Amino acid sequence: MAKFQRHVFLCTNAREPGSARPSCAHRGSPDLHRLFKEKIKDAGLKATVRANTAGCLDQCEHGPTVVIYPEAVWYGFVAPEDVDEIVSKHLVEGTPVARLQLDEDCLNTATCPHRKNLVKDQPPASR
Repeated sequence: MAKFQRHVFLCTNAREPGSARPSCAHRGSPDLHRLFKEKIKDAGLKATVRANTAGCLDQCEHGPTVVIYPEAVWYGFVAPEDVDEIVSKHLVEGTPVARLQLDEDCLNTATCPHRKNLVKDQPPASR
């Protein structure tokens, strides 16, 4: 079998209730993983694209978080209705979905405004 051209990593980390940071699992990422697998198969990409679960990607405030390699494109606040667009635009056409990409200033920084407006394990108010 040929190696995969892309890997889609979905954070499925689940934190204990009351934790200081939210968790992607409590925001629906396990269902997103199943949906990505289904849509990747439907698009005929099963042999070249792999949807993988991941532990914490340390972007908890942006969850559910998805990162696609080898491009290292980070998506945040991904909802089920976004999966078709990510698969068709990014995985099929090769064009990342700009409206879902995390701002470079938010990746791995304590100064990200999403950390300041944190409401634990609640769906995000806005992207």
